[in-house]
Parts: sequence; C-alpha cells; structure tokens
Amino acid sequence: MNASRDVAAQLSERAFKKHDAGAALALLDRSIALKHRRIALIRYLHAQYLDAPLEARHHDYVKAIAARLSVDALMRIAAAARSRFDA
Repeated sequence: MNASRDVAAQLSERAFKKHDAGAALALLDRSIALKHRRIALIRYLHAQYLDAPLEARHHDYVKAIAARLSVDALMRIAAAARSRFDA
C-alpha cells in the first residue's frame, strides 16, 4: 500500500470506529481532490452524520454529482452509506 492509501486507511478507521468527524471531513476532502464521485457522496453523508463542519464547497461538489445521477443510483449510494454507519 502506498503512503496516500495508508493515510486514507488510518483516517477511515478513525472516522468509522472512533466516529471522528475531523477524519471524516479529511476523507471527503481527499475524495474531492481526487475527483471521486460515488465515494465522495458516501463520505459526505458520513461527515454530515458525524456533524463535521461542512463548507459550501463540500455541498456544491456533491450537489453537482447528485444532479447527474438517477434516483435509483442515489438510493443505492445512500443505502451503502447507511450500511457503513451501522457497521
């Protein structure tokens, strides 16, 4: 695994196991920087769930992605996000 993925794995563990809002926000920022779509939406929902301090740029990014997806695709992404919250 490369250093960037190691950092992402550590952030993911903190976000999901320790409910660290800062880590969730860092993961979202990483996804935005890498121009992720589906995972960015999941990370946005997770950051929102953890009450991370989301900014307008976060909302704008996911809004632009969501506008291009079908309702079914959005529902699948929301379900994937929910399953991660419950894990």
